[in-house]
Amino acid sequence: MRSVVRYWLPIASLASLASLFAPFAFVTSAVAAPPDARAWLTRIHAAAYERNYQGTLVVSANGVVSSSRIAHFAVGDQSYERVEALDGRQQRVYRVNDSVHTIWPQSGVAVVEDRPAIAKLPAARRSVDPRALDHYDAKLEGVERVAGRDAQVLLLQPKDAWRYAQRLWADRATGLMLRADIVGADRTVLESSAFSAVELGIRPQPDTVTQPIRKLDGYRIVKTQLSPTQLEAEGWALERPVPGFRLAGVVKRPLEAAGKDEVLQAVFTDGLTHVSLFVEPFDGRRDYADLSGQVGATGTLRQRRGLYWITVMGDVPPLTLKAFSEALQRKH
Repeated sequence: MRSVVRYWLPIASLASLASLFAPFAFVTSAVAAPPDARAWLTRIHAAAYERNYQGTLVVSANGVVSSSRIAHFAVGDQSYERVEALDGRQQRVYRVNDSVHTIWPQSGVAVVEDRPAIAKLPAARRSVDPRALDHYDAKLEGVERVAGRDAQVLLLQPKDAWRYAQRLWADRATGLMLRADIVGADRTVLESSAFSAVELGIRPQPDTVTQPIRKLDGYRIVKTQLSPTQLEAEGWALERPVPGFRLAGVVKRPLEAAGKDEVLQAVFTDGLTHVSLFVEPFDGRRDYADLSGQVGATGTLRQRRGLYWITVMGDVPPLTLKAFSEALQRKH
């Protein structure tokens, strides 16, 4: 079961698209609900970056339930986020703009990263690019209650077999996504994430994000650097595009803090869901094996190809993972 932190975090929000909307610090007024699905997607997208809120998010998949406390604050052009896992191993994540601190209290480790926007894409769960309607048919399905608030329900039905359907619940007063279900071809809910409690329009509290990352005495600090790059520059190419998916960007990072090997990550999106391709050098000291599986909605396909391990991950059907893996080719 993936962690709630990985699943919903606005730390994974698409910063480059967020710049399309002017953020503001303290919003309390409701805006009239838009009449059509495309307008709702635009509103959901903007709310993911502009709204101040905090709450408890619950994720369920394969009969396993995880929860976390989440807070998001917008102050001028600054963005602050805080996430604390409430189940399993203690984990706290703090983000100030592109700077991310992941803290593991039990092991005394703090991982510090400056993440380019592309590295945050795979978990961008509360933001939906309206261009997703190129690949999904959208339908308004009425109003339901989520976390004590009225929410507009939208069904996004895929136009092909390369992606899953999704049902979204957006707060009618603000547009913030309150719940998201990923639905399989047989209409089974593969994974559901929803606020069990949420406060919207709260006053920003950036100190609750910045103060903890200043108090890391006694922690082992691990700093990692993500570098933007291109597939071609690294000797790779996607020879056949997967229908509906466009390349959002590529980054590379060291496999270990002091190691020489690097892992390459390419992220593809259809505006709603994302697929990540990872390329890692083969090393006999690492205990890897071919892998094909699914947890909730997230599928994983890992295969050795000569001197490299190729891993594809995403909330997409197995045929989509296979298509990406087969399309990636070494050029030099």
